[in-house]
Amino acid sequence: MRNIKRYLTSLLGVILIFSMTGCSSIAENATKTVTLSKVSSKQNIYKKELQPIKNITLVNNKRAVNGNLKVSYIDVGQADSILIEQGTSSMLIDAGNNEDSDTVYNYIAGQGITKLNYIVGTHPHEDHIGGLDYVINSFKVGEIYMPRVTSNTKTFLDVMSAIKAKGMKITVPTVGETFKVGNATATILAPNSSNYEDLNNFSIVIRLTFGNNSFMFDGDAEDISENEILSKGLNISADVLKVGHHGSSSSTTQAFLDKVNPKYTVISVGQDNSYGHPHKSTMDKLKAKGIKVYRTDESGTIVATSDGKNITFNTKPDSYAFLGRGPSASSKSFLSSGSSTAKTVATLVPKSSNNSKIVYYTPTGKSYHYDKNCRALSRSKKILSGTLGEALSSSHNDPCNICAGGN
Repeated sequence: MRNIKRYLTSLLGVILIFSMTGCSSIAENATKTVTLSKVSSKQNIYKKELQPIKNITLVNNKRAVNGNLKVSYIDVGQADSILIEQGTSSMLIDAGNNEDSDTVYNYIAGQGITKLNYIVGTHPHEDHIGGLDYVINSFKVGEIYMPRVTSNTKTFLDVMSAIKAKGMKITVPTVGETFKVGNATATILAPNSSNYEDLNNFSIVIRLTFGNNSFMFDGDAEDISENEILSKGLNISADVLKVGHHGSSSSTTQAFLDKVNPKYTVISVGQDNSYGHPHKSTMDKLKAKGIKVYRTDESGTIVATSDGKNITFNTKPDSYAFLGRGPSASSKSFLSSGSSTAKTVATLVPKSSNNSKIVYYTPTGKSYHYDKNCRALSRSKKILSGTLGEALSSSHNDPCNICAGGN
């Protein structure tokens, strides 16, 4: 009898131990569940970023994407307008001059687009935002990016009126910010300052990645902005570079070009333009590195298509011909010697200008101004003056975009 009691006592003890162990395990798991729940609720802001991107898989540790990315550098002459399409999403960067409104609208509508997820007005110069009001009024728009800088021109005010009439607000870009255009990722790289003498340096610079391909869109950003980007160590490597400021010598420094290290470049520029774009120094850099050049003045609208691995174009590469010599330019423009496209070209001096006319500039500025009270000179402590002819033969040979009608 005693043995039976001992046996039953031992058996009950074993059962009790297992029962307690099970409760302990359940309690621990319950604690972990609560803890993870709290962490998850605190990190909801990251949830979207941490979720796997749809329609993207990893093949041999490389990102592969379904569908294509289409980038159209619309021919708007001496101006900029770029349409980006991926899946059902689209983004428009700039919209040419006022007179290009129909051209830009017709091209977008011709792609079957009724809504632009993003519109980017790189900076408030007429050759970049001229057609934006028409586009904003004509399509559904998701978000509008513009830099925190204003202008008193009618063109700028028209764009503001269109935005207000649609009940929208401007999104000011933040360097490092990213957003999705379909399966492509756009990253803001500039502007990096809030105070520039030249509006060109307020240009929003964007790097777009799709699979293993990448594109750089520089607006009219000049050497000052490029140097800021370099100093921040931002990733600017790209397969395709939209050359800044229509190929002007004030953009595409050697250091910047070396860092981007593109296989292809696109220059949006007008035939026989009066600004001497593209400049010899810029074209020489591209030629020295053997970078293929596509340009709207020679081939019209340029369309680049990426499948995430390879990029193809709708036309053959264009020439390294140049129109102006930049800072060392005389009153005449030039084309590279031996160019098969050599032809009579325009002068660097605007047709309505007079070489003896007095213009104004700063000691370090690249632009000349017709008006000494031009707001672009308002922050300058020292203002110099000279004839237009003298300015054109010096480093102050770019016309001001505000008072001298430059691009």
